[in-house]
Amino acid sequence: MSKVITFGEIMLRLAPNGYYRFFQNDQMQATFGGGEANVAVSLANFGIESAYVTKLPKHAIGQAAIDSLRYFGVDTSKVVRGGDRVGIYYLEKGASQRGSVCIYDRAHSAIAEAQPSDFDWDQIFDGADWFHFTGITPALGGKLVDICLEACKAAKAKGVKISCDLNYRGKLWTRAEAREAMTKLCEYVDVCISNEEDAKDVFGIEAEGTDIYGGKLNHEGYKSVAKQLADKFGFEKVAITLRTSISASDNDWAGMLYDGENYCFSKSYHLHIVDRVGGGDSFGAGLIYSLLSGKDTQGAIEFAVAASALKHSVEGDFNRVSVSEVEKLAGGDGSGRVQR
Repeated sequence: MSKVITFGEIMLRLAPNGYYRFFQNDQMQATFGGGEANVAVSLANFGIESAYVTKLPKHAIGQAAIDSLRYFGVDTSKVVRGGDRVGIYYLEKGASQRGSVCIYDRAHSAIAEAQPSDFDWDQIFDGADWFHFTGITPALGGKLVDICLEACKAAKAKGVKISCDLNYRGKLWTRAEAREAMTKLCEYVDVCISNEEDAKDVFGIEAEGTDIYGGKLNHEGYKSVAKQLADKFGFEKVAITLRTSISASDNDWAGMLYDGENYCFSKSYHLHIVDRVGGGDSFGAGLIYSLLSGKDTQGAIEFAVAASALKHSVEGDFNRVSVSEVEKLAGGDGSGRVQR
């Protein structure tokens, strides 16, 4: 069985019930989530041996975060305990023409104050096949750019494949800071995951003839983006998610995978969204699973997009779907009929 290591921050997610606005009533749902943790959960659900690395306080909230991962079978033995805070994010889910809102309260979290000495990457990558991180983790400040760089170097030295979702977050760092850090980190990356905005925000690479707000996506422009990224960093593969936002409730969703020779586009899905947070992470997990399973380029992008399409129907950060459910949708059965 393949073994995947993911590294990042898991946060406490506080969200009003349903589509209520912040403090429209006095209740909030408390769950956990975060980019690389979401990937780890998806992979565990797909039957991949999945280990998550982070730093969390020893108190009850830190333990609850660990327990939320253990529930799905994620290996948490490599989580470092220490620090004082679990990061928090507040989510107000959008609907119709009202967009979702995320408010971060993650400064001085345990992982944000982690030190390079906290992580023995040679031991962590022992027996691993794949390492995944996102552009969110180095954006958290402190020593995390250095920690991510050490992780990438150690993974590469052990022959571990590395994937990175660029995931630019303007609330965490500037474009200039992102470009400086991600340029160093991407030298070690084998599989790059991006969307219609990240490549532009981080590296200034933009798809021509595309208007993401007007619902116009140009396939030829995205081929150019993928090739420019691959040529710049030597990526083996570049995956790009293609989202047409009709409203907060309805999107069209597809993806493209470039393998150095072929540009493969998935079928497109019309999504009526229950919860879109974690949609990109479920795409990343589906892609990693597909590539580890030996799927060809077209099969890999179809599985990744189908996995992510299903995530948009699931409450919470974590994607609670199985391989058979994803393959059913990727195979063309998106009817949503009751299964009896």
